[in-house]
Amino acid sequence: MKVATVHGPAEVLLDEVKDPVFLLVLTHGSNGGVEAPDLLAVRAEALRLGGAVARVTQPFRLAGRRAPGPAAKQDEAWLEIVAVLRKRFGDVPLVQSGRSNGARVACRTAAAAGAAGVVALAFPLHPPGRPEKTRVDELRSAGVEVLVVNGDRDPFGVPAPVDAAEVAVLPGERHDLGKDPAAVGRAVEPWLRRWTARPVRTGRN
Repeated sequence: MKVATVHGPAEVLLDEVKDPVFLLVLTHGSNGGVEAPDLLAVRAEALRLGGAVARVTQPFRLAGRRAPGPAAKQDEAWLEIVAVLRKRFGDVPLVQSGRSNGARVACRTAAAAGAAGVVALAFPLHPPGRPEKTRVDELRSAGVEVLVVNGDRDPFGVPAPVDAAEVAVLPGERHDLGKDPAAVGRAVEPWLRRWTARPVRTGRN
């Protein structure tokens, strides 16, 4: 489905299930797409647990751009997309997820979107070789619980355990988390399972 936003159209690939227990909304990094192996691994776990999944190609990528542009515009478009999906799927727990730049978007918008939690894949803690340019505040200020899944060889850095509710560090993985995507799925599965079994307090007032 296409979703119109103030910053251009987005594309959403939907995996709908009967009576979903949660809605997982996934998105890509700056240069990639929604077919990234780690995203597909998380999608597979969500579907196995009875969740509906929406994979979002954001407006800047649909327009062929590699750079996402200003964070405020990216977040504004994201919240419009999520609002459309919430209307479609009703009042089920919303879990936001993305890899790299998409993980940043998921964290920055979690509270405003009314998310129950965030799965941040390959969160880019800082630009390679520039640890002083930290983005840790985006993790710490998400307003909901965040699971981070990073590789121990990620040149963008690895968040510390205190920076999120949980930080899973996968040995031998770099920023693409492509060495063993199944390990990404295994790391995420217990986190997603929480929303199949208990009521969730969302970030909405």
